[in-house]
Amino acid sequence: MTVSRLLRLEGLAVFITSILLFIEFKGTWWVYLVFILAPDLSMLGYLANVRTGAFTYNLVHNYMLLIALIFAGYFLKSDALLFAGIIILGHIGADRLLGFGLKYPTAFKDTHLQRV
Repeated sequence: MTVSRLLRLEGLAVFITSILLFIEFKGTWWVYLVFILAPDLSMLGYLANVRTGAFTYNLVHNYMLLIALIFAGYFLKSDALLFAGIIILGHIGADRLLGFGLKYPTAFKDTHLQRV
């Protein structure tokens, strides 16, 4: 199995995990569907320049932020934070499944997984 295929399978596992968490915490599905693409608003940073765009994209598209949101939502009993983290988890999983990775500040198409 190639590294690329393994990383895509990992993305699938993460995406499925987000769906299972959403079911477990009894989320409202229209909210999931409406906000699943919201993390891509971070690409607006590319309007400033490539370095800013890569920074804003990577800030939202890494596991640290969503894990913090999920834990904060769970322990603070905040559905908004919990579901935001779960939805971002699903978004990142789907991105990785499709081969989109974190961005290098050289060009939008330069990612940690491949050149898109």
